[in-house]
Amino acid sequence: MAHSTLPVIQALRDTAQRLATQAPYQWGHMGSCNCGHLAQTITHLTKGEIHARAMQRYGDWERQLIDYCPTSGLPIDTTIDEMLALGFTRTDLTHLERLSDPTIRGAIPFERRDALRHNQRDDVVLYLRTWAALLENQLLAGIELPDLQPAAVQETSSLPAAVLVG
Repeated sequence: MAHSTLPVIQALRDTAQRLATQAPYQWGHMGSCNCGHLAQTITHLTKGEIHARAMQRYGDWERQLIDYCPTSGLPIDTTIDEMLALGFTRTDLTHLERLSDPTIRGAIPFERRDALRHNQRDDVVLYLRTWAALLENQLLAGIELPDLQPAAVQETSSLPAAVLVG
């Protein structure tokens, strides 16, 4: 699963928020689908720019991710490079396009899980928000706070005379 980092979590939340507030969504469009929206968030490219990049090679996001080559020089591979550099994996992105990651689906309430459709805006928003929450929980679980108990106060009589005078 993607790295549990603030930038990854924020990218998922920003993408979910943009979709929830009625950004153009079209599952069959490489720049307006599930991965396309995440790519927009990460790269700051428009849906048209992402779509144009993807059309230089055959296939949907799954095919693009299978054929991905970091040294190809193809613009879609540069887009994928940016997504991977942020902390996503090719498997994450493949799952995103179909809303198919078993861990994420398992965290979605049962009554919604079975009806989850990969090409429905509200389902994509739910998946993205659930994924962000899982990563946030992982991140928080890995944080250890220092002991906040006050240090034992030394008795003044045990301090050297020079400290007591000065």
